[in-house]
Amino acid sequence: MAEVVGGFLMPHNPALSGVLAGMAKPEQEDTINRSFEHISERVAEMKADTVIIIGDDHYTNFGPHCIPTCLIAIGDLDGPIEEWLPIEKGVIPNNEGLARHILESGLAEGVDWSYAKSITLDHATAIPYEMAVKFNPAVNIIPIYLNCVMEPFIDSRRAYDIGRSIKRAVESWGGNERVVIYGTGGLSHWVGSPGMGNVNEAFDRKLLDLCAAGDIETLLSLSDEEILREGGNGAIEVKNWYCAMGAMPGAKAEFIAYEAMHEWLTGMGFAELKQAA
Repeated sequence: MAEVVGGFLMPHNPALSGVLAGMAKPEQEDTINRSFEHISERVAEMKADTVIIIGDDHYTNFGPHCIPTCLIAIGDLDGPIEEWLPIEKGVIPNNEGLARHILESGLAEGVDWSYAKSITLDHATAIPYEMAVKFNPAVNIIPIYLNCVMEPFIDSRRAYDIGRSIKRAVESWGGNERVVIYGTGGLSHWVGSPGMGNVNEAFDRKLLDLCAAGDIETLLSLSDEEILREGGNGAIEVKNWYCAMGAMPGAKAEFIAYEAMHEWLTGMGFAELKQAA
């Protein structure tokens, strides 16, 4: 039987690609890079062969013509789509069988999945792949996109419940996959608004503390209005974290690192989701 063996919470800021190299404090960049290296090492220790990366499209694949609330990629992958990122575009391996099972299992229980049989990934999923999956070419991914960018956003509890559905699907799959979940994005950042460049470290640490306590109900009770006010429109991406937490119900987030990356316009947090022993 396939199983979810671990989970991590992390940023997916495009600056992680090196596009803003040299702008941040070296010690902060070192902390960020070491955090991704730590996650990569932990994934190897878990003997994972599939990573489900939960992110959100930044008006690259989707726009006024179509904005899916939740989408799973079940076919051909490449990326990144952003030509300005200093990452070589290439084919990305997908666990198509398990992805299709998650889709079909979710549809059967009422998850309103959209799906892509071919997609070029944007930085929300391509950068976590580059930073914390690509090190092991034997690991496949399954990209999932939640709408955390354009209003109306995905409902927070809906994001969490989709994570629960993903877990059930993995555990009902006939394969022997060892699956790790990445919830990506955030934390505080204001994109294309008057607050751009601000970082609210106090709010970011509040979110990390709630994740550390496993207090999902308090997290889900945060309104979109509060998140927008305290963390900016970029902090809505914490819903990707909720989805990952849904795939590991009862887990608490063990703190890895946090940096208020003012030069990168974003508060960046890392944690590992761990079940009680």
